[in-house]
Amino acid sequence: MKIAIVTDAWRPQTNGVVKTLSTTADGLRSLGHDVTVIEPNQFKTFPCPTYPEIRLAWLPYRRLSSLLEDFGPDAIHIATEGTLGGAARKWCLRRRFPFTTSYHTQFPEYVRARVPIPLAVSYAHLRRFHSAAARTMVATPAMQQLLESRGFRNIVRWTRGVDVNLFKPRDKSYLDLPRPIATYVGRVAVEKNIEAFLKLDLPGTKLVVGDGPARAELEAKYPAAKFVGFKYGEELASHVAASDVFVFPSRTDTFGLVLLEAMACGVPVAAYPVTGPIDVVTRGVTGELNEDLRAATLTALKLDPAQCRAYALTNTWENATRQFLSHLAPRAATEAVPSQSVPDSA
Repeated sequence: MKIAIVTDAWRPQTNGVVKTLSTTADGLRSLGHDVTVIEPNQFKTFPCPTYPEIRLAWLPYRRLSSLLEDFGPDAIHIATEGTLGGAARKWCLRRRFPFTTSYHTQFPEYVRARVPIPLAVSYAHLRRFHSAAARTMVATPAMQQLLESRGFRNIVRWTRGVDVNLFKPRDKSYLDLPRPIATYVGRVAVEKNIEAFLKLDLPGTKLVVGDGPARAELEAKYPAAKFVGFKYGEELASHVAASDVFVFPSRTDTFGLVLLEAMACGVPVAAYPVTGPIDVVTRGVTGELNEDLRAATLTALKLDPAQCRAYALTNTWENATRQFLSHLAPRAATEAVPSQSVPDSA
């Protein structure tokens, strides 16, 4: 099958969405499918307001139309709600071409963390965006329940996986820092609530692996913490595996791939009992969830690393990719309806 994935999030961005989509595309190819990813690097771009590190495609409809028509997909998946996602949605509606979407980010909460836009307004926009899809894929039961409570329909679950050959227990001496080492991995941005971690009164070292618009401010404000920037591949896995506890302060993530990566390294997780962690962390086994993040961290330090590793081994990318494939909505064998016959206001 020829599958087109349209996404506003792609390399060089480093985040869970990019990791999920790139790994899924590779997994689909390994299963024998022809996959194209339509992403911002193929277009003229402009910086995302309030987040200039992210580039969005500028007026992408004409070029996106050409790319899709040249590829001739059997199925289209729209992964994000940005300018490319909007253009792909419009293209599909004009041609009565069925498509699926996915909900990766609690976008309304992210927006509210930066500008005072009511959640109801943002959710109304997203509900309209996803309403035309045959199915909208989400990562966890809690995320499904949240969206359904906001009026979203046709929600299905698409889980995530972890590379257990890369992320595995390793030599703790890789990091020569005072222990215990409490580590955060991810974007250094306001919506990640990293300051809740940095201001905790904890023994040992706080380690931040990642970068983003809030790094300079937080690094100056918390000089005792060690900021090392983005790490990749073996170096990233070595940093995670050498940690003693993985602290995840975000309240807005829909899953958190880094949670599985930490567990695969035998590192227990401390987090808030919110969407994402609540479906990924087994309390008292692979981590601890508590509104008191310090208490969660100190409790997680006492947990068995072997239990974390065992849980991660049950989550494979192959299973996640096959689940994604089962949710796609391939076009019918009949010819598509001419574009003029369908308005794009649905």
